Amino acid sequence: MRSPWSTTVPVLTRRRFLAATAVTGAAAIGATAIGWEEIAGSAGDLDPDAGVLVVVTLYGGNDGLNTVIPAGDDVYQRSRPELAYRSDEVLDLGDGLGFNPALRGLKGLYDDGSLAVVQGVGYPQPDHSHFRSMAIWQTANPTSPNGAGWLGRWLDATSDGSAADPLRALSTDPVLPPLLVGDRYAGSTIAAGALELPKGPLGNAVAALASPDLDDEDWRARTAASIGHLATLRRTTTAAMQRAGKDNPTGDLDRQLQLIAALIEARVPTRVYSASLGGFDTHADERRTQERLLGQLDTALAPFITRLEATDPGRQVVVMVHSEFGRRVKANGSDGTDHGTAGPVLLAGTPVTGGLTGQTPSLTDLDGGDLRSHVDFRDLYATLTENVLGAAPDQIVGGHPGRFDNVLA
Repeated sequence: MRSPWSTTVPVLTRRRFLAATAVTGAAAIGATAIGWEEIAGSAGDLDPDAGVLVVVTLYGGNDGLNTVIPAGDDVYQRSRPELAYRSDEVLDLGDGLGFNPALRGLKGLYDDGSLAVVQGVGYPQPDHSHFRSMAIWQTANPTSPNGAGWLGRWLDATSDGSAADPLRALSTDPVLPPLLVGDRYAGSTIAAGALELPKGPLGNAVAALASPDLDDEDWRARTAASIGHLATLRRTTTAAMQRAGKDNPTGDLDRQLQLIAALIEARVPTRVYSASLGGFDTHADERRTQERLLGQLDTALAPFITRLEATDPGRQVVVMVHSEFGRRVKANGSDGTDHGTAGPVLLAGTPVTGGLTGQTPSLTDLDGGDLRSHVDFRDLYATLTENVLGAAPDQIVGGHPGRFDNVLA
């Protein structure tokens, strides 16, 4: 029999969440879809010393216990007789834990020291509703999750006050997620569809315009460079779109991350990107469903990190992967798990010191059947705000100092 948590709210998809929490307030007026020409015109403007944050959201409540797996724990095995992985099935991380077997690429990053697993992340008095819990994560406000998003507050706090810069934060979702909406400023979405340039003789003429000339005045040189960046972005974004075709097993997240990688490599001055993967509400048939989704995460994220590590702008990037909550320890009667609380957060990239951090939640000292969190996600946000985005945490997540300098120096 399912617990009440499985029936009190509708199944969550990222589109349902984004629609239900539709961008509202003053900043929504400034929310816009950015065109490729504007993006290309800004290429090359990324500060070589500025950190870049990529937030990957796993909508639906990813089961952390079957992601970072305590396979040798007898309580885990007894609580999930049909869902538990054996010790010889997981990818060993040490300390009695192992990655889900679908995460072979991420295991390679972990072994190379560029992926960290933060254990037991949650917040006080957790909520089992998809919508409220995700709103809490996106606003960093467990008591009143209806205001500005935490990265929207970063936009507000670090703006020069003159005008909104639509390129400072970009989402690859068609609807702007609440985390990028501030009280005064908001991020932007990337216009859908592939970038197209003229072909034939006209296309050749456009390409010729991008050729540098030492006699060009500054404005002509910048115009020529913009045309050249536009052509480069056209090649890279078209390839990303093609990789996400119907026969592509990596799916939509791969398209999003390949697109983000192209923008980072072109030194577009965006400091924050948002991407997502949905479908993690595994009340039934969890093992097969979650393995497929984690496989999509793995085959999209691992090559993304490897690609970034090969370029100077890519080495400025930190990726955070999170979900709105984990799942309950005990399996339900449908070969799945119901809404829980704490779960792992993944951090990846060249600036990351890899390994396990945080306290592994106990499977016996539970809160009504749920894992107890040992890390407040706002402390993690504070570290990302200060160490990646170079902003004062008090303006973003007041009262929560960064506690993860061991992971992000």
